Amino acid sequence: MFPHARTDISASIVVFLVAVPLSLGIAVASGAPILAGLIAAVVGAVVAGLLGGSPLQVSGPAAGLTVIVAELVNRFGWQVTCLITAGAGLIQIVFGLTRLARFAQAIPPSVVHGMLAGIGVTIALAQLNVVFGGQSQTGALDSLAALPGSVMNLSPATLLIGGLVVAIMLSWPKLPGKLTLIPGALVAVVVATMVALAFPHVTRVELGGSLLDAVALPMLPQSDWAGVIGGMLTVALIASVESLLSAVAVERMRPGLHTNADRELLGQGAANTVSGILGGLPVTGVIVRSSANVRAGARTHASAVLHGVWIAIFAIGLIGVIEMVPMAGLAGLLVVVGIQLVKPADIRTARTHKELAVYVVTLLGVVTLNLLEGVLIGLGLAAVLLVWRAVRSRPRLEGPDGGPKELVVEGSLSFLAVPRLARELDAIPSGTDVTVRLVTDYLDHAAYDHLLAWQARHRATGATVRLIEPADAATANDGGVGGLRYGRWSQWQDGHEVQNRPGGPLLAGVAAYHARTADEIRPTMSELASGQSPSAMMISCADSRVMPHVITHSGPGDVFTVQNVGNLVDEVETRAAVQFAGSPLGVPLVAVCGHSDCDAIRALTGPDALTPAMRFWLARLQPTLRAWRLGHPVGIAAAADGFGPVDQLAMVNVAVQLDKLHARGGDNRLLGLFYDLATAEVLVLDDSAQRFERVTWPATQPAAGDRSAPSAIAEATGHAGGTKPWTRP
Repeated sequence: MFPHARTDISASIVVFLVAVPLSLGIAVASGAPILAGLIAAVVGAVVAGLLGGSPLQVSGPAAGLTVIVAELVNRFGWQVTCLITAGAGLIQIVFGLTRLARFAQAIPPSVVHGMLAGIGVTIALAQLNVVFGGQSQTGALDSLAALPGSVMNLSPATLLIGGLVVAIMLSWPKLPGKLTLIPGALVAVVVATMVALAFPHVTRVELGGSLLDAVALPMLPQSDWAGVIGGMLTVALIASVESLLSAVAVERMRPGLHTNADRELLGQGAANTVSGILGGLPVTGVIVRSSANVRAGARTHASAVLHGVWIAIFAIGLIGVIEMVPMAGLAGLLVVVGIQLVKPADIRTARTHKELAVYVVTLLGVVTLNLLEGVLIGLGLAAVLLVWRAVRSRPRLEGPDGGPKELVVEGSLSFLAVPRLARELDAIPSGTDVTVRLVTDYLDHAAYDHLLAWQARHRATGATVRLIEPADAATANDGGVGGLRYGRWSQWQDGHEVQNRPGGPLLAGVAAYHARTADEIRPTMSELASGQSPSAMMISCADSRVMPHVITHSGPGDVFTVQNVGNLVDEVETRAAVQFAGSPLGVPLVAVCGHSDCDAIRALTGPDALTPAMRFWLARLQPTLRAWRLGHPVGIAAAADGFGPVDQLAMVNVAVQLDKLHARGGDNRLLGLFYDLATAEVLVLDDSAQRFERVTWPATQPAAGDRSAPSAIAEATGHAGGTKPWTRP
């Protein structure tokens, strides 16, 4: 009746152990009653878990709202803040009913990440004062100003307890895999509580009653209704964006999982309404708890709901245990939580997409002003940069003095760019042959008319003018094969002539690259010359028909690629590559890609003609063969979809290799792919259905001439979409 009961119950216990210390700490950082954090944790788990649209997302109080809640509490008091939370929930319900989730997802990631980083800095600075024995301040600048006084009046006991928590939190993820199954936050708080027993004078958590005693109804404000309504809108918007971002991250961790974004907003809104009425903190989807839920093996929303039940039982029956926790321990926990909101991966991503200025400005705005003003400044700068890129073109004139010229125009070519274009065109001497290559994503009528007029004038001087437009660029770069984007050597090389040359067709291909592609790709490669920051890693077969960059529509720097016979993950070279992708590259996604008609897989059933070295290599595929013979669900589904034994084995092999990666642990999300050569279709492994299915979400189409288009893997798993059953034709 409940096929996933065992895994969901065990996952709920793991999430419960993660959630309790974080909920207490977030309540402290928000300036709210401590039990308000546990009320929000219970309500978020049960209400959002039952009504939300993201099956594995876990909701509760989040660090991302601490700054705004602290400001509201300081301005209006706690009970009016509860009213604001309930009102924000009602606004979120309206968002869900009117299907506004898609617009919340349109906020630039650099603004969201900068906002979270600013919140993290503010939390860390405020709680650092507590670690040194001082008082927490509301704003980041106030905290920074108070820090010297806290250091001067240092309390050795609080510093020892807080520093111990920080040390445990930072070192815990680096310990051997089995130990890290226990949440580091729980270990840190337990150790801090035990150490605090030696210091009776240390300030401890004061609850003032049980969870039921903490339930408090909201209060209407005496005045400043405009401020209250503004607070409701702010909390609703930030909570909605954070919840949807968390839901997208959960989807990436469990490929095949589908989130109903509008329903998720309804669930979050209902949870916030109930939490506010009962005297709890605002609720959002929380990525820390959600990721713990997924990694612990949760399969349904029952794990999220059950973890809320465990929190309620704990908060009602074990008040004495909570009141033994030292405040310095929670402060140390929050210092690390704040630091972890400033993610190097987000900074690298912003830099890669040329949005680092937006990230930094948003962060500084949140830290120096307040959260709302910081976000508005970040959005304003993002809009200015968008307009700048929309009207900016990058014409550059190349070629030797006295020889033919080539004018390359990149970016958007509108009437605003005509003066700069005219300057470059006028620099071309009369009678000089020229090629004008348009690598543009937009070309308006005024700019095109100017080009045609100049072309006619220049031809009148006796010169030839070749104008290559975006529609022609694909053909120009494929080896001249009648519009075929990915032409084979045999379709454009003179086979007999090439074979008789040193280096054969390979060097002929290199020559064609220098002639047709190197100039266009040079700006992108110049940007990447100082280092790489790929968005995904792909482990695929060495088969010549499998082209990772083609099937992911990726460009330079997008996908960190390893290819070997049989797309194996357990040999030393690939294991080292996976570790390198995790650190220092920080690649968030690792995909294993198999393919149809795989010679390595076929050799499993008839290895007599193989060399000893190949037999040794293919011995590593024996677990795949055994899993298939024992009726692996992926193989059964593949047979039902019309695939033959070899392709069934290849699909099972992808699942087996993913299981090996999962068993090693790590922070990378995992994705299974299968390239069906006959149909040129890339199928995605739906982990819950144990079946390879077609991607149904819309793929992002790069602009014409764009050679830095993001990987299809990263794009596909970043959209709110899913898969649909696929039967081989």
